Amino acid sequence: MFDVWQNVLAEIEQNVSRAAFATWFTDVTLLSIDGGVVIIEAPNVFKAEQLSKRYDENIKTALKNNQVEFSEVEYRIKSSSKVRPRGREITMKEVSSGLGATVSRGRTAAMLQNFSNGLSSDYSLSNFVIGSSNEVAVSVAQTIIKNPGKNRFNPFFLYGGPGLGKTHLVQAIGNEIVRRNPKLKVLYTTTNNFYAEFIKSLRQKKGDSFAKKYRGLDVLIIDDFQAIMKKEASQDEFFNTFNDLYQRKKQVIVTSDRLPEEIKTIDARLASRLAWTGPIDLQMPSFEERCAILKTKAELQGYDLEDEVVEFIADNVRSNVRELEGELNKVLLYADLKNISPLEVINNGIITSRKDRAGSALTAKQIINKVAKCCDLTVAEMCGKSRVAHIKTARQIAMYLLSEELGMSTTKIALEVGVKDHTTVMHGIKKIREDLKLNFKLREKVEEIREKIYA
Repeated sequence: MFDVWQNVLAEIEQNVSRAAFATWFTDVTLLSIDGGVVIIEAPNVFKAEQLSKRYDENIKTALKNNQVEFSEVEYRIKSSSKVRPRGREITMKEVSSGLGATVSRGRTAAMLQNFSNGLSSDYSLSNFVIGSSNEVAVSVAQTIIKNPGKNRFNPFFLYGGPGLGKTHLVQAIGNEIVRRNPKLKVLYTTTNNFYAEFIKSLRQKKGDSFAKKYRGLDVLIIDDFQAIMKKEASQDEFFNTFNDLYQRKKQVIVTSDRLPEEIKTIDARLASRLAWTGPIDLQMPSFEERCAILKTKAELQGYDLEDEVVEFIADNVRSNVRELEGELNKVLLYADLKNISPLEVINNGIITSRKDRAGSALTAKQIINKVAKCCDLTVAEMCGKSRVAHIKTARQIAMYLLSEELGMSTTKIALEVGVKDHTTVMHGIKKIREDLKLNFKLREKVEEIREKIYA
């Protein structure tokens, strides 16, 4: 069955655009063929809906061409064994008929709460695009939703660079918890708001009311924790609030753009407690994930983007979701203003590529020079034979960027950076790709170099 599905995917890949295939067919599997019913699994509701609406005929044709006999194709959503026991699969019909009702009930319940929980109904797991860059964090989120406070991810410390979806994910957790149990007191706030509210309570001599509000919560979500100020009183209050909630098995969720130990203003004992369960990070989205995000964002605004537009934007914005959405909105704005299609905006050069914005075609020499300069090395040092760790890493970053930005072959990259053969380059590129998944400082360095390349 696996071989059959691989053949089906190979045929579909030949008949849809690169962007469409990367967006909608990644992580899609053939679950079973039983009694004439073909069951196909997608990782989330949105992708399953799009396969059903847009690519049903492509899939059916490819199945027929591979001698698969069937009377019906059914699209389902994968259950994660990491998060919960595998139960009955949800069908698209059930999703369509039940989703609106549950959202409506959730919003009604939220409106009945006797305090403002700070959550926005715009954020949900159903419109959060799940991929390899965030699947671990989403699995943790689903565990928390199932049993807030009484799970092994309390506290949940979520970190990652700006614009990668931290706020979306933690607000989605809050919204889903409220929907499932409206009686629970859930509060989303930023670190700056927490601090401002604490100062106000001191001035008005309402410290007891402040403590009662925060320590009476079932779920506390604190966003942008890197902004915490080096003030003993406010950190002591948060520390005491954290301890009180934790001891009573109430859920604490914290987001930051860096790890606890990297926040210079944080007290060591607080940093230690926030890292108890192991920080979970959001990584930079891959090309496929950027395509899926663009499709999702456009759909929510009522646009059906051409695949060429999706691929153009995804290829030109490689940093974070916020910038990706900003570029999408720019394209849609120009399309509306000039009364033309988003594709015409791209084809007419109204929105330019990164290479065009750089003023000329990017060269290997430019990339190598930028990498060397950003790593405080000379080109001769970086492209020499030294095996010193920081020089070797800089050389591997150059290999990675030559591959990513210029699409150069490993043989040509070997000549440019002064290594013996293409296998060394292959190893270097693979090493950087793997390290980028876990090494936040390396990500920052690579993005800094990218910005300078295209400045």
